[in-house]
Amino acid sequence: MEIAKQAVCGTLQSNDCFIRLYPHDDGIDLDIKSSVMAQFGKQIEKVARETLAEMGVTSCRLFLEDKGALDYTIRARVETAVKRANE
Repeated sequence: MEIAKQAVCGTLQSNDCFIRLYPHDDGIDLDIKSSVMAQFGKQIEKVARETLAEMGVTSCRLFLEDKGALDYTIRARVETAVKRANE
């Protein structure tokens, strides 16, 4: 699945994350910013990549700004951004 247009989802409030998703021609490009990057950065990236793969996204640029979101929140935000990008 290709990302058709830019989309955003989420907030910068505590326990949430803000997603910006852009079309991109060269695979998956992730940019993750988190206050807990040292402890949970690999898990945040894993959840984002798995969600994109499950939705069939093969190329996009995803900026994820995390404020302590749990896995299910990250998954929901990525899914919503992908759906908005392909409306």
